[in-house]
Amino acid sequence: MKKSRIIATGVYLPEKVLTNADLEKMVDTSDEWIVSRTGMKERRIARDDEYTSDMGAAAAERCLESIDMPKDKVDCIITATLTPDYIFPSTACVIQNKLKIKGVACFDIQAACTGFIYALSIAKAYVDSGTYKNVLVVTSEKLSSIVDYTDRSTCVLFGDGASAVLVSAEGDGLEVTSVCLGADGEQADLLYMPGGGCRNPASRETVDKGLHYLKMSGNEVFKHAVRRMESAAKECLAIAKIEEKDVSWVVPHQANVRIIDAIARRFEHLSSDRIYKTVHKYGNTSCSSIGLALDELMKKGNVSNNEHLLLTAFGSGFTWGASILTYRKGNDS
Repeated sequence: MKKSRIIATGVYLPEKVLTNADLEKMVDTSDEWIVSRTGMKERRIARDDEYTSDMGAAAAERCLESIDMPKDKVDCIITATLTPDYIFPSTACVIQNKLKIKGVACFDIQAACTGFIYALSIAKAYVDSGTYKNVLVVTSEKLSSIVDYTDRSTCVLFGDGASAVLVSAEGDGLEVTSVCLGADGEQADLLYMPGGGCRNPASRETVDKGLHYLKMSGNEVFKHAVRRMESAAKECLAIAKIEEKDVSWVVPHQANVRIIDAIARRFEHLSSDRIYKTVHKYGNTSCSSIGLALDELMKKGNVSNNEHLLLTAFGSGFTWGASILTYRKGNDS
């Protein structure tokens, strides 16, 4: 079997910056309160006429341009999002049209904040098996479209943005060494959006009740997130037969700095400066957060040949997952 690698990355972030000072004018909160509880200082917000597909297509363009990959070499597009342009058609199909890539397989997956790892696992399976050669994984979120900016417990947390990675069997890049996934639907009502589906289809009543905004039981989500991200990470290390001390970087879902720090404390051999963080700049961008952080880390040139990276995430569903990536040059394996 072939060994899949992430051979290119790209991101897109909206121009508008929403700072803590801006939020102080909108709800009863303060910069000190937000920073102490979340580590967030600012986040990006898409324009009213800027959609999930626009951001995803822009990230994908930059991903392909970074290695001069012709668009006609892409043979599958997988998009992870919980804020699609439409319920149907898939946002992947809309992105395909914006990229002018005709005829290739396209579909969306929805695993909330774990979406990057879920989508990566599918891309890995396709490439490893030889089903497709070059799979474009796009994560894009316009969370500002489902956030209630009168609810201080949630509106400070989320931002917009997109990332893209190209998964292929050839080229220098991050070999997808192992992936593990999990879910527990029993906890679904701790983080969800009640309106918009067939259970609560859009109506004047659902709008008046605010059912089209996300709802979260923050304390409960925090406890589950730390436990599940830790267990997923350790399971993935065991599958890959890699020890903690051999991991050079951890790239976690950027949900909240307290969650990230709590996970870091549970790994005896990982120093805090090896936990990559972007949460202070972008907030929680759901499934885009790992891709945004991974792109920034790789572009800084801080990863050397044969070094291991650990990704771990947790999201609504509940869903969780982890992946080990190993940087390979040429035919090294």
